[in-house]
Amino acid sequence: AKDYELRQYETAKWASTVIRGETQKEAMRQGFWKLFHYIQGKNEKEMKIDMTVPVTCLIKSGCTDFKISFFMPFEHQDSPPQPTDSDVFIEERKAAAIFVRSFGGFASPEKYAEEAELLARILRNRGQPFHEEFFYTAGYDSPFKLFNRHNEVWYFKK
Repeated sequence: AKDYELRQYETAKWASTVIRGETQKEAMRQGFWKLFHYIQGKNEKEMKIDMTVPVTCLIKSGCTDFKISFFMPFEHQDSPPQPTDSDVFIEERKAAAIFVRSFGGFASPEKYAEEAELLARILRNRGQPFHEEFFYTAGYDSPFKLFNRHNEVWYFKK
């Protein structure tokens, strides 16, 4: 469809952390740095891991816990080094069909919420069943990239 796409993601491992009781913006900042330290060598193998995209944030309606995640590079999918920070964990996300809406610019929590609501409305209007109780934000750019930025919101297909 012109306003969203349906993607099939394979099972994959992500490095994740949950930040509780902060604003989404502050949770993203704290979570990013915890995960960044993990890939910079704060892991059992003291191994540097390449930064990958997207950086995702799980948003659950009515909940102030935010799960921030970095995709594990393909060469580490089989056995990612274990984090030494107890707040960081490796999770395996099962294969899933995901509805994706892309947009540009610098994405604020408000912009992500607006785009998610727009995607939810489109999916409801088209009779597409999806898990409405949560969505993911996905950011693809460094904060230093000023133009042609790429952001997404994801709803999982039922």
